[in-house]
Amino acid sequence: MVRLTDADSVGLVEPRVAHFDQPFTLQCRETLPRFDLTYETYGELNADKSNAVLVCHALSGDHHAAGYHAPEDAKPGWWDVCIGPGKPIDTSKFCVIALNNLGGCNGSTGPRTIDPDTGEPYGANFPTVTVKDWVKSQAMLADTLGIDRFAGVVGGSLGGMQALQWAIDLPDRIEHALVIAGAAKLSAQNIAFNEIARQAIQSDPEFHDGRYYQADAVPRRGLMLARMVGHVTYLSDDSMGVRFGRELKSGDIESGQDVQFQVESYLHYQGTSFSERFDANTYLLMTRALDYFDPALEFDGDLVRALRDVTAKFLVLSFSSDWRFPPARSDEIVDALIEARKDVVSATIEAPNGHDSFLLPNARYFDVLGGYLDAVARSRG
Repeated sequence: MVRLTDADSVGLVEPRVAHFDQPFTLQCRETLPRFDLTYETYGELNADKSNAVLVCHALSGDHHAAGYHAPEDAKPGWWDVCIGPGKPIDTSKFCVIALNNLGGCNGSTGPRTIDPDTGEPYGANFPTVTVKDWVKSQAMLADTLGIDRFAGVVGGSLGGMQALQWAIDLPDRIEHALVIAGAAKLSAQNIAFNEIARQAIQSDPEFHDGRYYQADAVPRRGLMLARMVGHVTYLSDDSMGVRFGRELKSGDIESGQDVQFQVESYLHYQGTSFSERFDANTYLLMTRALDYFDPALEFDGDLVRALRDVTAKFLVLSFSSDWRFPPARSDEIVDALIEARKDVVSATIEAPNGHDSFLLPNARYFDVLGGYLDAVARSRG
């Protein structure tokens, strides 16, 4: 139940939709004739619109980053712990914009959208999108809101990759890039995990080569397995041990009858709930965008060269127990920024929750993130 009297909540929020009727050419050279982006805002723009902060979502996120859509909602937006009055991303100081990326499944144009050329959902025929495409479309959204320059672009995981790409592609439109639990490119192990998840979806008999909408089907089992694989990689061994240990949910080990461990039950729940709210084609699209991300690629693999024209100041945060995007991957970004003679503040936060740590309350994390953004606000007078 929403407690609208909570001083640190943004309260009830309503999604908005920005319509773009002009053609949009993607990095893959395919063109969308038009597209929509669904977004939410928290806080107020100041007179010169210089206090805007863009929040970029990770793989399974969307535009609903904070607050509630209805008083009866049990859960707030996915980053509500960080966004609100007095929180690290303080909406009494900043106007925060969060959107569902192009290719998403929560209001923005994506695989579920009707292809005007066929009259059917795009499905698996939705063109490949990249982080560069997202940055380009996000800049178009900023234009419609009259925002010439973001005070900050912030995100965790895939969201942090977008913040890094923003600084490289549009240096004149971003003052601060906040990269949290990110990397300059995926490791082979990460790509492997994503491929296992994709194979789980594509091998589901209900996938129908991505045309499951027309078949009135949903590849729930494939999505469930994909989420279970992903979720295990987002947690740490210690956090899983503390939370679940070897506790049984049901059955008896001695007899071997109907045995289910607590951790199994948890994963089944996570997988089932995810399969009911997320789109399989979007999951394939998003994981490929993760795999393809490598801003140094067009600079002969030299990240220092890629950062040469960056003007934004950086905050780079990692978490000690994150083995999917370990601190060493953040260090690569920091080292390249230092070699390129850019301003960067970095920290590794002691946290037990693995990659999910960027989504969870942590006093040190909040102190560093909130302190950095408070300095940004003070510098603007």
